[in-house]
Amino acid sequence: MDIGLTGGIATGKSTVSRMLRERGGGIVDADQIAREVVEPGTEGNARIWTRFGPGVFGPGRHLDRRALREVVFRDERARKDLNRILHPLIIRRMKEEASRIGETCGRIAVLDTPLLIEEGLTDLVEQVVVVYAPEAIQIQRLMERDGIDASQALRMIRAQMPIEEKKRFADVLIDNSGTLADTERQVDMLWETWVSKNGSGQS
Repeated sequence: MDIGLTGGIATGKSTVSRMLRERGGGIVDADQIAREVVEPGTEGNARIWTRFGPGVFGPGRHLDRRALREVVFRDERARKDLNRILHPLIIRRMKEEASRIGETCGRIAVLDTPLLIEEGLTDLVEQVVVVYAPEAIQIQRLMERDGIDASQALRMIRAQMPIEEKKRFADVLIDNSGTLADTERQVDMLWETWVSKNGSGQS
């Protein structure tokens, strides 16, 4: 059983991902995979070198993410080319990892993917779980977490798909606007539902 887990900045997706891991979920971390597919010696690394040249690489042919971001920020065509290079590699690796978790480990696979909806990846999963907190709470959390003011926090939030819009794609909504115990209870109920459907959390 493959589950898609997403949310918005400072809604608590990482917290829910940790809770699901603790209950036995096999987490497929899209951000981690995105880093792995561009490591030296990989197909992704070679294709980025061919398209963008050595200027976006550091010593040992490690990708210089800041330099690459500056290039694609200025050039829409470059951004699209980068997406065309990376997205198929990331999706392929996510599918392989989810399949390994399901077949080898016999666990529920949770695809922890910030851009699950934006990148049109919902077809990869049986259920979409959106971790939700209203914008006012997102702002408050970002201010406390990053030591920034409200206007800076709002700019970060507005750079993403609004969480209220993401809600519409959810098969399951985890409301993370309350206490940690409130969130734990929702995760417990959801996990029990999945285990019941799947036969067993480990089978």
